[in-house]
Amino acid sequence: MRCKNYDIPKQEILTKDSVTVTVDAVVYYRVFNATSSVLNVEMVHESTRLLAQTTLRNVLGTKALHDLLVDRETISNTVQVLLDQSTDAWGIKVERVEVKDVRLPVALRRAMAAEAEAAREARAKVIAAEGEQKAARSLKEAADVIAESPAALQLRYLQTLNTISADKNSTIIFPIPMDLVTQFVRR
Repeated sequence: MRCKNYDIPKQEILTKDSVTVTVDAVVYYRVFNATSSVLNVEMVHESTRLLAQTTLRNVLGTKALHDLLVDRETISNTVQVLLDQSTDAWGIKVERVEVKDVRLPVALRRAMAAEAEAAREARAKVIAAEGEQKAARSLKEAADVIAESPAALQLRYLQTLNTISADKNSTIIFPIPMDLVTQFVRR
């Protein structure tokens, strides 16, 4: 027989962690034994549809929101297996179940977006702090090297002046050590 599909209407489901979500799903099934479907159940298609709705609600009610959002394929397979086992005596073969859409309440979406933004900002601050820490270590190491040789400080000073003077439209302030000035003042 040919395959029938049933679009399970939107179901509001309370997840294991007490979040209300709206879920859409579709079930694909076929009658493999017409005699069993006529003799064992009245209105086989309607019964299959009702069973699909309740099975979907029962399975999703045991899952946390995170699992529902991440593991849709596993959930679909679980619902399919449970439906197929239940409808086997009716002569119905459930071939596939697909969870099409999971909709979160607007307030929850906003809260999740705010939480994600805060987490991104926190990571950015940690990265910036680590950069500052590495820069401080490098400056300390450079200061230690320069402290070993007074000529190194003078060379670094001249390199800095050279870098500043490369820009044609800048004013250079040339600092003079105070020990040199005090000798002229005494005279």
